[in-house]
Amino acid sequence: MNIEKNIREDHQAELTVEVDAERMETAKRRAARKLAERGKIPGFRPGKAPYEVIRRHYGDEAIVESAIDLLVDTIYPEVLKQAEVEPGAAGALEKIESIDPPKLIFRVPLAPTVELGDYLSIRVPYEWAAPGEDKLTEALEELRQMYGTTETVEREVQEGDYVLASVNGEKKDAAEGEDLSDLSRESVATVIRPEDKQLDSEWPFKGFSRQLIGLKSGESKKVEHKYADDFDDEKLKGATVTFEATVKTVRAVTLPEINDDFAKMVGAQYENLDQLKDVLKADLNSRSIAEYDDTFYSQLIDKIKEGATIKYPSQVLDHEGEHVLEDLSQRLASQNMDLETYFKLRNTTREQFIEDEVKPVAAKRLERGLIMDEIARQHKIQIDEEALTEEFNRTMNDLAYQGAVDFEKLNKSGKAQQKRFSSAVANESANRLLTRRTLEKLKAIALGEWKPEDDEPKAPEAEITPEEAAPSPTVENEASADASEEAGAETSTNP
Repeated sequence: MNIEKNIREDHQAELTVEVDAERMETAKRRAARKLAERGKIPGFRPGKAPYEVIRRHYGDEAIVESAIDLLVDTIYPEVLKQAEVEPGAAGALEKIESIDPPKLIFRVPLAPTVELGDYLSIRVPYEWAAPGEDKLTEALEELRQMYGTTETVEREVQEGDYVLASVNGEKKDAAEGEDLSDLSRESVATVIRPEDKQLDSEWPFKGFSRQLIGLKSGESKKVEHKYADDFDDEKLKGATVTFEATVKTVRAVTLPEINDDFAKMVGAQYENLDQLKDVLKADLNSRSIAEYDDTFYSQLIDKIKEGATIKYPSQVLDHEGEHVLEDLSQRLASQNMDLETYFKLRNTTREQFIEDEVKPVAAKRLERGLIMDEIARQHKIQIDEEALTEEFNRTMNDLAYQGAVDFEKLNKSGKAQQKRFSSAVANESANRLLTRRTLEKLKAIALGEWKPEDDEPKAPEAEITPEEAAPSPTVENEASADASEEAGAETSTNP
């Protein structure tokens, strides 16, 4: 075969392939036999008619068309190898330039390429600071609220009270048929917190409970609230909702003193208040580090991206966009909404939404992933069996602690299903471990602590796949609360 290769600006290869006439003739005869096997030619058994008879019966055009299909399937892998092209997505036969001699033009999306630039000179300070005493005080106060005792009172709602109310919400300019059932709840329990201690997670919005101050049991109040344009719930972004709350019960709260007895009330494992404080501090530090790391690594990868040259074809971006849409679809499903309803609420079309919002998100995700992959490749970051097994067990313990998987049901399922589950967890564990090690490498570079000899393997190790490291998914009593304490101690390092 003669091949001409042209690399286009859109990171795709155009391959013009001239096929030997002899090879084309062989393909035509194979195609003729297949046509004859599928149909009936008078006077001959299926597939037994001579080539010239088949030609007269089906015509040259049908044979050539079928031969081209067979030829493409046969030569395409050879074409890629001879042209030294690494595909990033499925290629396509773009044009049949001629039949005699056979000349075919393929368009092949190339695998993404990344040139990181001088990323080794990038410096980003790591300046995490432990949460102050005020955060510990807030955490203790949260626990104190949980262990308070209540008593029903016949008076107006005051700050500090525990209130039970029913809430009904009506959205302004709601779309026809839009499901708004989650804007109403028959029983909402809330504590009336001070102005400066409102929770972002409060339902239906931050500060709602303080609107109940002054009401008595049986009294109602309407409150209008406009949600931010970037609110988490897709159907409430920028929406105005009127909530009517009716107080059912008002209970005064008596809070325990924060002392050693309170610590023992929280958990028998705490002998005194200092032990409880130590655990709370560790938890606050863990969450604070995870939040700081998210910002730190995001900024660091963005700086690397500024000096990098990243190329990929549109097909790879489209594929990533499909994942972005699927993620959105799953989030919407948890809010009882589908994509089409969401597009109507946003006053847009699927095509416009993909162009304006999906592609930018997909491009950012794709490019960050490519940068991480290239960092891991250049620094020879590997996963050893011991670390992968440990990560696998940690992931299993996380799943058990969260109740995300019915292990009893899984243990009763067939071996094939257990193997699929085990393989999925192993792959997830491998990805998490590789990501964490790559981020650790990036941090060392950003702080000026990395040295070239750090990338040399300490000892030769056999290659291992996630499946090889994955033990049986059978979970005994060890994947219980005791094991979950270990799982809960891990801090997040994902960007």
